[in-house]
Amino acid sequence: MPDIIKGRAIAADDWIEVRLSEGQSTDVDLPLGKLIVPLAVWQSRREELLRREMRGVWLSDTDEPGDIAEDLQHFQVVAIDFPKFVNGRGYSTAVLLRSRYGYQGELRAIGDVLCDQMQYLERVGFDTFGVRPDRSIEKALAAMDDFVVCYQGSTKPAQPLFRRSNRIAIA
Repeated sequence: MPDIIKGRAIAADDWIEVRLSEGQSTDVDLPLGKLIVPLAVWQSRREELLRREMRGVWLSDTDEPGDIAEDLQHFQVVAIDFPKFVNGRGYSTAVLLRSRYGYQGELRAIGDVLCDQMQYLERVGFDTFGVRPDRSIEKALAAMDDFVVCYQGSTKPAQPLFRRSNRIAIA
């Protein structure tokens, strides 16, 4: 089992991430166990997947979070794929899932997840991170503490710094 960062700790990942090859049909053999399937597989095999006890879905950079809004209660995990470091659409997807659609379950960053993204990913609502296998998971975990205060509001914390600090009026 590969390791992930979950709840700011390194943990074994017992979920199986299903990936489709370019042009591959959604009618693929699904292994037993906890699965995180692409949105296309969820949409085409929803009834079959609902019979499983544990299920998750992952969204690509071109998938709309609103496409799963009505089904969010069925997922223990929603993962967002970062296909490459320079693609930041997943940040917006995370914010929408947390703020607009009220998703409270595990929100996982997968794909090209690097150390210098960790704190930003956490601020927009991610709580679990699949770090690239060629990168140090220990360094990624440590990077989450690079900054202790952030100025802007986001999903975490919601208020900007000036709203979070106590100020004394000087007469």
